[in-house]
Amino acid sequence: MPIYNKLVRDRIPVVIESTGKTFSKRILSNEEYIKELKNKSFEELEEYVQAENDKDAIEELADLLEIIHALAECHGATIETVEEVRQKKAEKRGGFKEKIFLIEVEDE
Repeated sequence: MPIYNKLVRDRIPVVIESTGKTFSKRILSNEEYIKELKNKSFEELEEYVQAENDKDAIEELADLLEIIHALAECHGATIETVEEVRQKKAEKRGGFKEKIFLIEVEDE
C-alpha cells in the first residue's frame, strides 16, 4: 500500500472510496494544517514550473490559488483582503507587467 503522508483536497477520500479502495487519514491540528499547506504550495509551484503548456500551467495556477485561499483563511483573512493588499503593493511598487529584469545597482 503506497504511503502518501500529505495534505489532499477535501473530496479525495470520497474519490478513493468510489474506487473500492481502503485508506487511512487523520485531521490535522491548525499548526500542522498551515505547515502542510506551505508544503503543498511548494509541490504545486514545482508542478507549475514543470508545466509544458498553457493548459497545464493554468491547472497548476488554480491549485496554487486554492492554497492561497486556504492560507488566507488560516491567517484570519479573506481572499478579498489579500487582493486589497496586492493592489496596494502594486500601486506603491508596481506589478510585473513590464517584464523588468534588474541587472545590477551601483553601490556608493
